[in-house]
Amino acid sequence: SLYVYQNPASLYKNQGKLAKMECSHSISGYDRILWYKQSNYREFVFLGYLNGKIGFPEAGFDIEGDANAGGTSTLTINQLTPNSSAVYYCAAKRGGSL
Repeated sequence: SLYVYQNPASLYKNQGKLAKMECSHSISGYDRILWYKQSNYREFVFLGYLNGKIGFPEAGFDIEGDANAGGTSTLTINQLTPNSSAVYYCAAKRGGSL
């Protein structure tokens, strides 16, 4: 079965603090995890991705872990601002071009 899991389901933190969330999947052969956020304006913002065990985050974020099946990718938001309030999504992907 092809599943992507995110943890925690919801997260409340104060401004200026650090926030971490995790994503894992069970899809054999998929070795990338992509992170997005969806703000109040409904657009999706790409936050970066994990390719195998190497993270490629956008500024202000850290992405680390293992993107292979059974591994966990951790997204860290380094300093929370009001703009950090959003719905965060991860997706699993097979290697190759983004």
